[in-house]
Amino acid sequence: MDDAPGFDDFVAEQTDALLRYGYVLTGNPHDAADLVQEALVRLRGAWPRVRRKDNPHSYARTTMARLHISVWRRRRREHLAGEVPERASHALFPSDEDQGLWQELTALPRRQRAVLVLRYYEQLTDAEIAKVLGISAGTVRSQASRGLDKLRSSLLPSSPVTHGSAR
Repeated sequence: MDDAPGFDDFVAEQTDALLRYGYVLTGNPHDAADLVQEALVRLRGAWPRVRRKDNPHSYARTTMARLHISVWRRRRREHLAGEVPERASHALFPSDEDQGLWQELTALPRRQRAVLVLRYYEQLTDAEIAKVLGISAGTVRSQASRGLDKLRSSLLPSSPVTHGSAR
């Protein structure tokens, strides 16, 4: 007997999209899979309510964003590794030739990355992003601006700057 009608169908239809979203948030497929799994566990618990009132896909994405933020709030420190781990290749995630931007995104602080992902990947408004992340709309704009500045400076070739002194 299925005590959550429609949940299995939702999982079958949405897992790939949620994995891609998780990858954009976390920067690696293993953390993305963990994030999706935890979000689906929470969605399953709220399924009767969410199925009737809300958009389950939106609920899952919001849950994933909040889970991702709660992880980095607890772990404010980065753990440096001696060697760069091998990246698993999966059809759901960007190919090797598309990794440049994604690698630059993973170098951003987590809040800036979350804001940029929600703005440009999920196409949410500043107000929606603020609600998802639990921050003000002004913080959303400043984090987006800082993140974009860092991306631009890391992706654009640097040119020498001269300051008014010609000899």
